[in-house]
Amino acid sequence: MHLNGSPVTCVRFNVRQFITIAFNAFMELVRQPVFLLLMTSAATFEIFLAVPYYFAFGDEPKLVKNSVLAVMLLSGLFGAVLSASASLAREIRSGTALAVLSKPVGRTQFLLAKYVGLAAALTVMLYVNLVAALIASRMAFDAYGQADTASIGIFGGGVAAAYALAGFANFFLRRPFVSTAVLLLAPLVTLAAFLIFQFTTQKQSAGVMATVDWRLLPAAVLVLFAIWILAALALACSTRLDIIPTLAICSALFLLGLMSDYFFGRPASQGSWWATALYTITPNWQLFWLADALETGKNVLNWGYVGKAFAYASGYVGAVLVVAVMLFDERELS
Repeated sequence: MHLNGSPVTCVRFNVRQFITIAFNAFMELVRQPVFLLLMTSAATFEIFLAVPYYFAFGDEPKLVKNSVLAVMLLSGLFGAVLSASASLAREIRSGTALAVLSKPVGRTQFLLAKYVGLAAALTVMLYVNLVAALIASRMAFDAYGQADTASIGIFGGGVAAAYALAGFANFFLRRPFVSTAVLLLAPLVTLAAFLIFQFTTQKQSAGVMATVDWRLLPAAVLVLFAIWILAALALACSTRLDIIPTLAICSALFLLGLMSDYFFGRPASQGSWWATALYTITPNWQLFWLADALETGKNVLNWGYVGKAFAYASGYVGAVLVVAVMLFDERELS
């Protein structure tokens, strides 16, 4: 097509190409050894948090639940930065992105597909962490309880089985070890959790049997929304920066967002225009933190609040991706 004598190239949005790029991005991320190491170590550390005697005057279960949610959020932060850098910054540096974009694939489509693959990989990581968190909530005990060694053995057996099957598939079937182990961890730790919840018992305190705190489900979903925002921020930074600057910027935004209510919320409530602007731009991570609400005695899962948080996260991710597309469009790939 020509416009005023000048050739104009039209690149249409192709759903099949979008799915292919997103799937390849997902598989590329789960093939990273650091991804498997981060996912396994985070889930194992969550189980470990429910093992020691804390002597916290009866608040041991609350301490364990707060700690596992914090592990989810921090592992998601590092996972988002490492995955975004591996998915985009390294491809730009190696020339892979230029090779893909030399075909009829638009930059917007390429970047959005990369984000979908990144978000899917992080969702798998958080799911494994969530299963470990539910097990840890059942294992938590106070000074009058005892450590749940049976649950430790079953969970460890699930992780070991995933690694063993991945090694078998790698040796005999020539399947990639890392990605196979990542994809096997999710169903096998789920099976381990089912066996623990159905066939084992745990003494939480004197005369009280431990139960699973299912209120961790909406809390973990909110953490997932926060990780999706972190992934969008990391991807936007990766369009121009390498892994270390991206990690520094995302960590600074993470810390600033934790204190945004104090720094910007109070002045904004008093009518300060600059505080209102900064309060709107800065992601407020406190909106995705339900750890304090877990001990209020409420037994109803507040999914209505989760829906509102999803709307906020969707709007923020959309705005960040628009900025990322603008930065990526002006990036020289050669």
